[in-house]
Amino acid sequence: MSVFEITGGQQLKGTVVPQGAKNEALQVLCAVLLTREPVTISNIPEIIDVLKLIDLLRDMGVKVERLSKGEYRFQADQVDLEFLRTSDYKKKAASLRGSIMVVGPLLARFGKGYIPKPGGDKIGRRRLDTHFLGFQNLGATFHYDPGDSFYSVEASELRGAYMLLDEASVTGTANIVMAAAMARGTTTIYNAACEPYLQQLCKMINRMGGKISGIGSNLLVIEGVGQLGGCDHRCLPDMIEIGSFIGMAAMTRGDVLIKNVSLPDLGIIPEIFRRMGITVNVVNGDDLHIPEQEHYEIDTFIDGSIMTISDAPWPGFTPDLISIALVTATQARGSVLIHQKMFESRLFFVDKLIDMGAQIILCDPHRATVIGLDRKSSLKGVTMSSPDIRAGVALLIAALSAKGKSVIQNIEQIDRGYQDIEARLQALGADIRRC
Repeated sequence: MSVFEITGGQQLKGTVVPQGAKNEALQVLCAVLLTREPVTISNIPEIIDVLKLIDLLRDMGVKVERLSKGEYRFQADQVDLEFLRTSDYKKKAASLRGSIMVVGPLLARFGKGYIPKPGGDKIGRRRLDTHFLGFQNLGATFHYDPGDSFYSVEASELRGAYMLLDEASVTGTANIVMAAAMARGTTTIYNAACEPYLQQLCKMINRMGGKISGIGSNLLVIEGVGQLGGCDHRCLPDMIEIGSFIGMAAMTRGDVLIKNVSLPDLGIIPEIFRRMGITVNVVNGDDLHIPEQEHYEIDTFIDGSIMTISDAPWPGFTPDLISIALVTATQARGSVLIHQKMFESRLFFVDKLIDMGAQIILCDPHRATVIGLDRKSSLKGVTMSSPDIRAGVALLIAALSAKGKSVIQNIEQIDRGYQDIEARLQALGADIRRC
């Protein structure tokens, strides 16, 4: 098993181009199952989770052609539905949380979809009720086998319906949208997720011949069509990686230019980091420049009380950047309350930051107070293990700024979300190697 060895204290300098968005790629890759015609997708991040899903599609009978790095052509004209009942399918699909989104397009096109209980990060409860309640609203029959944790949905015909989602689940909304795209009649989804990657999926389906309106809002209207065709699609840059590089630059006193960020799709992310005292300049219309800063000071609320950074469904601050904001605050001037509302196990990695010398009070599973060190004392290098993708990168950021050598184990978690991360950091001047 590989580890990262990092000698901290190196100032990051240079230019970096963010990878394609992982969370978008997982959605649009599943959407290729909606048509028998070719679909070309570019700017796909070639990371573990995405490559696993591509392999799963290939095993399902989808023709997959790699045109160039990050660009693939798919054609699902000979899907093997019998494979969905095999132990091989159950094993592979169970290792990847994004596999849940194959159910919607399979149900839409073939009237049946099967999936084992999917894996993914262990960051708290991640229920699937929203997905299957949505399918039932469209007329599908749902069955769960607790013996082997296997879900199945079937329908002779899907019919459009009005539904109010019990939570604004991104993958749940994506799954229901794909199922409703070919249902008979009109489907209205209220309390739908509306993040940019979900918007991208809807725009892609419309280019395939779908009829989705309300894109960008939490009220989607989908007029079902009889069939969908092929299209070309390009994934957005990954907003989580962009936020990660902002944190890395700040923590290492770096001077980093992040190119082609698709600024309108970043929402409040740049502003949250600015409120943490980090200078984030927009240059050339769509690039972010993080200049060298000796100090950055966390803002307070108008009445002088300690600022709270909390996550929320889009257009709120994405939960995937809570870990990044927390670690970046450890060397700021001032204090901040980090409130992770959506997952109850995502802050447990802070004990590793405390071992490094960070001043953090874990109030409960959802809240942590960070007292910034203002660079008066450096974090110190330690040996630690990456518990999930985002916490792993937070620990990586801490190690880049720490005094001495750090070792990060279980880096396969980081590889699930970040492409060629050590090579890209080495190009910025980081002392990091994979062993």
